[in-house]
Formats: sequence, structure tokens, C-alpha cells
Amino acid sequence: MAVSKKMNEFGQRSSWIRKMFEEGARLKSQYGKDNVCDFSLGNPDLAPPAKFGEVLRQLAAREESGMHAYMPNSGYPHVRRAVAGRLAVEQGIAVSENEVLMTCGAAGALNVVLKALLDPGDEVIILAPFFVEYNFYVDNHGGVTKIVATDQEFNLDLDAIAAAINARTKAILINSPNNPTGQIYPAKALADLGALLADADRQHGTTIYLLADEPYRKIVYDNHEVPSVFAACRNSIVVSSYSKDLSLPGERIGYIAVHPEIEDKLALLDAMTLANRILGFVNAPALMQRVVAELQDVTVDSAIYARRRELFCRILADAGLEFVPPKGAFYIFPKSPLPDDVEFVKLLLAEKILGVPGRGFGAPGYFRLAFCVEDAVIERSAAGFKRAMVAAGYPKILA
Repeated sequence: MAVSKKMNEFGQRSSWIRKMFEEGARLKSQYGKDNVCDFSLGNPDLAPPAKFGEVLRQLAAREESGMHAYMPNSGYPHVRRAVAGRLAVEQGIAVSENEVLMTCGAAGALNVVLKALLDPGDEVIILAPFFVEYNFYVDNHGGVTKIVATDQEFNLDLDAIAAAINARTKAILINSPNNPTGQIYPAKALADLGALLADADRQHGTTIYLLADEPYRKIVYDNHEVPSVFAACRNSIVVSSYSKDLSLPGERIGYIAVHPEIEDKLALLDAMTLANRILGFVNAPALMQRVVAELQDVTVDSAIYARRRELFCRILADAGLEFVPPKGAFYIFPKSPLPDDVEFVKLLLAEKILGVPGRGFGAPGYFRLAFCVEDAVIERSAAGFKRAMVAAGYPKILA
């Protein structure tokens, strides 16, 4: 076999979203796009804010030497300075350009951080449900994932995290607002987590980093706020991107920011800058760096996502499904009415509704629905969800 055994195994483990995407393409070809309700992908459908186009056109029209040349591997200083200014507001702690690196999206940022931190066999705690790629990112750099479940509301289970920590633990990776649940971890829980990690550092004579993946920070509902990770833990690192809040997933632009007082800061920053180069990213896209520098206070209209969330929650509740209403991001993670989440997703497929089984996110018994789709798609799914519930053994739903 030409493909490595590891990649063949990874392909099987990561196949759920891909399978549903392919199934969606088949259904749309067979029945027409307007007859399929595709909630499988977290691909934002909102256009970027108008200012993005204005800034992009202005920059693209410049004809000056060096506009598209290499720059420092960590990114343009003026761009990092702009990002640092925004981070200081979000994190409540002064951040300088020297604590920021521009990257090829949040995925690139996570790989850069893990490359810089991990020795073979080091452990990274990830919390289920989790973004499906986290396991692979850790493996990329010789690490081992240790999966810890969250509680019934998808919040931090500090006792379970404490039980998972040992002398090989190098980091804990959190994602808030969360994909796939939409949960936001409260400030007190983060503070308690920071204290737990500090105690573990003293106990084991190690440094455990709190790594926060925050691409959905600006997409929140009901006046919820995303607490500061820097305020909770000194040895913390934030990674993010502009894929969701500016609807730019294909442009692959993001950043890393380290706490100003993080342990071994200079060595860590040097290692991440080197990792940015040797992993093949070299630097974040030059043009997009210049664009986002001027859009730090700009975001898509999250009120549109809020409206869709309310519509979808009402439809799912009317169908009899159980779920925790999301506080942020654009996903709902209902409990499957059947013990086998794959079987219920198949019942939805029969109704031309596409979701993703929860086992793909480390949480069997649930399924993910993405509501970054037009309102009409959500509206026309209502009857199909009810029929799927009937097929699952809940006939009273249609009464």
C-alpha cells in the first residue's frame, strides 16, 4: 500500500464529516439543493463585512516594492501591534507586538505551538466533545492525547482533569466558545483550572500550558462574554483566526498570543517562530496580514446567527430533541434519541437532513448540527426532524 498505515487509520477515524459532506453532495445531485437540509459543515455562509472588500481593494491596488515579499517569520510588526491592541482589550492584560505571531489560520497556529512545546511522548489533555482534528495535531509532533469528558452541560470537569494530569502532561487544550457544543467556559471555572495547573506544576516540577483555541470568540449570544484566559493562567497561550468572525476560512489567516509573563517566554517565542518556518508555513499570507490589521474591531453580524439559533432551537424542541442551547459559535449538539448516534443520523439522512454523529467529536450519543446556513434551510427541516423522531420510536411527537 502506498499510503502509510497511520494515515490510512487516521482517514478512517476522521471520516465522519467527510462522509456526510459526500452524502450531502449525492443527495443534492439526486433531489436538488433546495430539497436537502445540510447542517454538516461549519463553513460560514455570511459574506465578509463590507469593510473587508474596501480594504482588500485598496491594498491590492498598491504598486509598491515589497508588498508581497517575505517578512519576518512571525509577521509584519505593524500587524502584530494591531492584533496586540485588540488582545489587550479582550484579555484585560497589556499585550505587545512581541508576544504575537501571525499564522496560517488557527490550525496552523496550533501546530506551531505544539511543535514548539512537545517532546515525544508528552501528553496533551483535550476535552470531549472536541474539534476532530485535535488528535491529529498532537500526533503530528510526537505527542499523546489524553481525552477527558466535560460534564452534562459540556462545562469543565475539574476533578476529571486533575485525575488525568501526570508528570508527562505538557498542555491542556480548550476551545471556548466550543465546536461542537457552543458552550462558553465560565470565568470561575477557568480561574479554578488555572489554579489546578499551577498546583500540578509545583507537584510534578513541570510547566503545564493552558492552550486556548478561540476562533469563535466574537460570535456569542444573549450578552454572554468569553472570559480572559490570560487572567486565569500565567502559562497560557491563545490561538485564533479570522475564519469565523470575518467569514474568511479560505484565506488561512490567524495568530498566536502568549501571556506576557509566561515561563521561558523568549525561548518559547523563538521556538514558535522557527516552527512557523520549518513546518512549511514560512509566514502568514502577506496580503491578508495587511487586511486584518485594519479590521480588528470589525466582525460579521452575529445577530443573524442569533436569529438562526433561536429558530433552530425552537424546531428541535418542537421535535422533542434534548439539547443545551449554545452560548456561542454556530453549532447545536443535541442528544441522540437512539443510543447509537450513527443510526439516528441515518434516520435524518432518510429525511434529507445532514448532521454529523457525535462520536466523530469524541462524544457518542450526540450529533452536531451547524446553523451557518440560510434561514430557509433551517425552516424546511422542521417536518423532517419530527418524522425522524417518529422513526426512532417517538410517535407522540406528531400528535
